[in-house]
Amino acid sequence: MRILVLNTDYPRFLLWFYQRQPELEQASYDVQMAARNASLFGVADFYSRNFAGLKHSAAEIHVNNPFLQTAWARAHGMAIKAPESVGSGERRTLPNWLERSVKPFKPLLRPLARRIGLSPSLDEQAVKILLAQIEDFRPDVVLNQDVFHVDTRLAQRIKSIGNPVLIGQVGIEPSRGHDWSAYDLMISQLPKTVRLFRALGVSAEVNHLAFEPAILEVLPAAPALDTDISFVGTVSVDHQQRIALLEAVAQRYNLKLWGNRPQTLPASSPLHRCFQGEVWGADMYQVLRRSRITLNSHIDLAGQEAGNMRLFEATGVGTFLLTDFKDNLDTLFTPELEVATWHSIDDCLAKIARYIEDDDARAEIARAGQDRTLAQHTYRQRVTEILGFTADIQARR
Repeated sequence: MRILVLNTDYPRFLLWFYQRQPELEQASYDVQMAARNASLFGVADFYSRNFAGLKHSAAEIHVNNPFLQTAWARAHGMAIKAPESVGSGERRTLPNWLERSVKPFKPLLRPLARRIGLSPSLDEQAVKILLAQIEDFRPDVVLNQDVFHVDTRLAQRIKSIGNPVLIGQVGIEPSRGHDWSAYDLMISQLPKTVRLFRALGVSAEVNHLAFEPAILEVLPAAPALDTDISFVGTVSVDHQQRIALLEAVAQRYNLKLWGNRPQTLPASSPLHRCFQGEVWGADMYQVLRRSRITLNSHIDLAGQEAGNMRLFEATGVGTFLLTDFKDNLDTLFTPELEVATWHSIDDCLAKIARYIEDDDARAEIARAGQDRTLAQHTYRQRVTEILGFTADIQARR
């Protein structure tokens, strides 16, 4: 089969990526894509490489990356407008195209935007290029990993090009007022989201996030354990439980926090002294590997269900993970044997006190967690599940 995977990237990642390699803005599509995949950020090419490993023809499109997309358009003779350069050096403001992309998700607006269905969207040129790519590739299957940029109206247009099996991947509650009928299947790492789609009459299945073992082959040597407690990720108004936890940890321990510094964080917050800047891809994995303990706290919207990327990234590189307990966590890892868990802030502080000086116990749990991830939580397993879902859909047609 021919399988096309649609991805998007965080605006802050795109800014970092092109500022550190400004020559890439004018590079060919293949050169830019190779550099993007080599960054190891997000899911990179992990889905397409594993579809290809199972003898399918697979490709990725990063639909909101204007440099990649216009490079493809130029190579295919399309008349397009060049995107605004991110520039280099110490530029502090986002280019207009990045501002437009991130605006609906600025901290104070994000919860409201999700409730009423506002989302970032592709401009007319980006849509034109994407549809041309789909016409050119003629996929049998399209896996759309961003149902916000590629909204349901655009999904209908994609469906009209050869009637591919269309699968959407989403990890939050579906937006209101949308017609999901273009999709043959929705997949999510959260059972709650699956139930919500099914209640709307949309076919849906659980398909978790994962880890790509090939990462271990390309990372530099493991660094020394020089960080007692780390957290790598987003801090925003959508993460109130996370903020409360991290502030409590920061008041008692030497917490180092890699991520964004939200404008809404009070000046009195102890987290201000913890921020180390943002890290992406390979640099993020190295931060995890140098941590004696790395913390996990799901987004508030997750409720009592586990499934975020950090579960698999941390265990995949062999880091001791202390994660928030969720009702379905034992379907992914054995609590206290493969990951350590916390049930409350006080419990988390007690677990840190228990494990911070016990190198042997941490190492044993970290090894077991990595073994579980490499055995059961890889992208090869996930794409095999998706291919099974696809076969069922095709059999019903």
